[in-house]
Amino acid sequence: MAAGKTGSHLLGNSAWNASAFLISVGLNLLVLPFVLFRLGASAFGVAGLVTACVAPALAFGNSLALSTTRELACRLAPGEKAEARRFFATALLLAGAAGVPIAATLSLAGPPLARHVFHLEGAVANDLGLAFLLGAGGWLCQCISGVFLALFTARQDYPRLASISMAIAVISTSSMLVLVPRWPQASTFLGCQALGFAGGLLVSCAISRRVAGEWMAGPALHRGPLGGLFNVGAWQFAAQGSGVIAGQADRYLLGAFLAPQFVGYYTIAQRLEEAMYIGILKIGEILFPFFSSLQKESSDRMADLLFRSSWVLNVLAATALGALIPIAGPLLQVWTGRDVAIATQGLLVVLAAAGMLGCASNVFAYYLLAQGRSRSTALIALTTAVVTLATSAVVLPHFGWQAAGWSACLGMIAQIVITMSLLRQSFGMPGMWPRVGHFVLLPLGTGIITATSLRYLVGERLFDQAPHWWLVGASYGAAAGIIFVVVVAVSGIGPYGETCWRDMRAIASRFLPGKVV
Repeated sequence: MAAGKTGSHLLGNSAWNASAFLISVGLNLLVLPFVLFRLGASAFGVAGLVTACVAPALAFGNSLALSTTRELACRLAPGEKAEARRFFATALLLAGAAGVPIAATLSLAGPPLARHVFHLEGAVANDLGLAFLLGAGGWLCQCISGVFLALFTARQDYPRLASISMAIAVISTSSMLVLVPRWPQASTFLGCQALGFAGGLLVSCAISRRVAGEWMAGPALHRGPLGGLFNVGAWQFAAQGSGVIAGQADRYLLGAFLAPQFVGYYTIAQRLEEAMYIGILKIGEILFPFFSSLQKESSDRMADLLFRSSWVLNVLAATALGALIPIAGPLLQVWTGRDVAIATQGLLVVLAAAGMLGCASNVFAYYLLAQGRSRSTALIALTTAVVTLATSAVVLPHFGWQAAGWSACLGMIAQIVITMSLLRQSFGMPGMWPRVGHFVLLPLGTGIITATSLRYLVGERLFDQAPHWWLVGASYGAAAGIIFVVVVAVSGIGPYGETCWRDMRAIASRFLPGKVV
């Protein structure tokens, strides 16, 4: 009964996370063609370059938010309220004391560095100062609000997290519709994003004060909590930094070797893949506070939860990301136009496959982080970044911007290898590798093969049809359904097939009306 309640709670949290993400990404994807049309590919590419330059600062904000979440999740009892307040106060001080100098450095050093590295001239170069100022300001608001959001994440209060996320999306997208036509510059686009983050900071501060005010405290330095945050956050900072570099490597090199519009084309393809990938990540991130609260569980119990959770998320990844592969061309055509679709559909296919491979390690990364093994997560991220960056540096100068994405595939393969090696050190159970093969590799491999087959069978025929949203939507739904059925059917074969079927029935009974047998 307890296991059933736990599973229902996790599924409910995932549903809240997914709902908030769908609304946020839906608004973002709807407004993006409008922004691209108003700004043009060159200015849109410059906005992508500025975002990529500000992105390394996310390593600090994300690592601080994760380490704060972990420490607060371990101190939820009423008797630990005072200690939790000290952690919150220290984290809030760190966010401001370190965040302001980082934002100032980005604002001052970013424009001249970008002009030199990316060879920017003319009007787009003149807009860099304001663009970096607004981009860094938005990051600072995001960094500080991460400490307030940690209060809700630690308590697995995903309904309130969802409401804050939706508020950010509504503010940023509505401001784009009003301001971008008036001032069609990269800085306007980044300013609208910053406005959304500033609104999110105000909303998160107000809700947290009303709901969890007794767990909050003003900025203050406490040595004990500082050491605790640093022990988890230092290696997590390295992990986050390496992950950011891996994610932005193609943008950096495209900007250095080619014109800004190619960065714009890459951003368009990546935004679609990234939307699906982050959505899956959002559904799965509820496992981090959950694993943090299960420190006293047995090793066998944790391993069982890990592999079963991984299988569910991998089926979801194979379905959602895999369905992009056969409809890549028609989707881009109806979203951005035929010319852009012809140029970017191959890149979207490669990025979708890379995203599927990247999902193989997500659950295990949450487990390692919840266990305080930040050194392991840093090693995974560093290996991924090195392989991705090295591959990009070799292929992009020789094969052009359309070779972007292959480095992400190789990086994710390296990530799988290093993650499974570390996992083997964590659990000494018999039958470890058969579980890895069945719960991790089988659904993703089946999804990639099925999606690629569908692309070669029907992809070109769809691209030749007149572009209609209803046709693209129906085609995506049909492809997702076929991939889902094939992956679940293949997973139902073998020694762990019954476990997969049982979990799938439990999920169906949670979300579908009526009784599912």
